[in-house]
Amino acid sequence: MTTPLPGPAENLWTVAVRNNPEHARGYADRWRRIEASGNDIYGEARLLDAMAPRGARILDAGCGSGRLGGYLAGTGHDVVGVDLDPHLIEVAREDHPSVRWEVGNLAELDLRDGAGQAEQFDLEVCAGNVLTFLAGSERRPALARLAEHLASEGRLVVGFGLDRGYEAEDFAADAAEGGLRLDQRFSSWDLRPATDDFLVGILSRER
Repeated sequence: MTTPLPGPAENLWTVAVRNNPEHARGYADRWRRIEASGNDIYGEARLLDAMAPRGARILDAGCGSGRLGGYLAGTGHDVVGVDLDPHLIEVAREDHPSVRWEVGNLAELDLRDGAGQAEQFDLEVCAGNVLTFLAGSERRPALARLAEHLASEGRLVVGFGLDRGYEAEDFAADAAEGGLRLDQRFSSWDLRPATDDFLVGILSRER
């Protein structure tokens, strides 16, 4: 008998939308209200901007309504955003029409260039607890796909709450299985020391 992988049996975002068809709309509207109120919603993006050379190719994996990818495109980077939810991609295209936004599951990520090769990114970001929404069976395939699209010297930056059912040790093991090495670990997007509450990880491809 095959031992089930740790994690949800089904993608949690898919479950949430099935239970409430207005879930994605409410999510997008919430971020628009927060931004309109004057609150800072770009802390993660500022870190990514500081890590990237000017004009870097950046993949916003699980981009939602384009909060981070839109900001990074505005600072001069070449951004591609991918998200499972079609409504959130529609909002991203409406709010940031100059950016390329794609509907897709990270476990099946397959972006190809004109020569049919996997597109390569200098930097990839997976914020907003995206990894914790993945089904257990999607985690390793998603990390492997992100590794495949990461340039040889590129870096993947992830962030998620450790109280959301994805242990740091399980994540590190899944990343290693997918061809990624966890180089640095912090507890916040302003790079405070690691704790057991939140993980911000910086990863690179295994050589």
